[in-house]
Amino acid sequence: MTEAPNPARMTPDPTAGLEGVVAATTRLSHVDGQNGVLILRGKRLEDLAGTISFEGAVRHLWQDLEIAGSDSLPAGFGQARIAAFQVVPLLEQAPPGLSVFERMQLGLAALPETNRPGDAATITGALPVLLAAAHRCAAGLPPLAPDSTLDTATDPLRMLTGVRPPQSHVEALNRYLVTILDHGLNASTFTARVIASTQADLKQAVLGAMGALSGPLHGGAPGPVLDMIDAIGHPDNATGWIGGALARKERLMGFGHRIYRTRDPRADVLKAGLKTLGADNPKVQLAERIETAALAALRTAKPDRPLETNVEFYTAVLLDAIGIDRSLFTPLFAAGRTAGWCAHALEQQRTGKLIRPSSRYVGPPAA
Repeated sequence: MTEAPNPARMTPDPTAGLEGVVAATTRLSHVDGQNGVLILRGKRLEDLAGTISFEGAVRHLWQDLEIAGSDSLPAGFGQARIAAFQVVPLLEQAPPGLSVFERMQLGLAALPETNRPGDAATITGALPVLLAAAHRCAAGLPPLAPDSTLDTATDPLRMLTGVRPPQSHVEALNRYLVTILDHGLNASTFTARVIASTQADLKQAVLGAMGALSGPLHGGAPGPVLDMIDAIGHPDNATGWIGGALARKERLMGFGHRIYRTRDPRADVLKAGLKTLGADNPKVQLAERIETAALAALRTAKPDRPLETNVEFYTAVLLDAIGIDRSLFTPLFAAGRTAGWCAHALEQQRTGKLIRPSSRYVGPPAA
């Protein structure tokens, strides 16, 4: 009698990118792609974003990890920003060809050893300073020192521009940072857990995660969304431009997702945040017309494949509306996601297990 196949013993398809393979047990976040739900440590994203500060969301995510100083994060992040400013001279001396993202990595690598649980706050607090300083250095401007009395959503905007941002921009950035705090075992988070599983320095786990994020298949989509919006230019052009792009088999940036088979809940959270910025922004109005036209065209062109608005679409629109240059979208994502990377790294290290999957050899036989 032939034995029925045991799913637990079946070898995953290596061409599927480990899709469907459980590689970790976590209390941090859960992505329900079928129903369009994102849970952050027991709470739906919609119940956090727009109602809680970035510091409050990080404290919620870190609650089970016993991270030193997590009960007083506004002050802890402020102190971390002050400490991080000490490595900014390295960013100023860096070769001119380095990108903002690479300068951030350089600054992070220069921080003192960070292999204690409390250093998650040191690293998370440092990234916004490194981002602002790297941007100003790359632009030939002097970096601005952080203000430890300001929160994470306010001080980076001030350090970028030299002007205290309006409260509506602070609220919008807070919403964005909470929205991107954690999102399951994506490529960069998995990278962080693999590195952390070797008991490497926490800083190395974040540097590795940033390396994974730098690839265009993971962290490069919001900028091209704005390129698409600029190319369309006027609401009346949306239907024709989108139809032409689909006829040429081009991908519409900001639509479709590897996990979600329905609308990305983060897209709605960010779209709601645009209301606080005013409804008279022409680019916001254009984006909404483009979204409507794109969804209609995708349902006609690909009726058997659910392609809905993803987080990148309204990330681009919201960050552009508060004056963030598109070249900073991926660096800013890294600054916000670092708290999630650190949480996963520490959670993985608690298991004491090295992540070591197997591979299937398909090379020539031994001679």
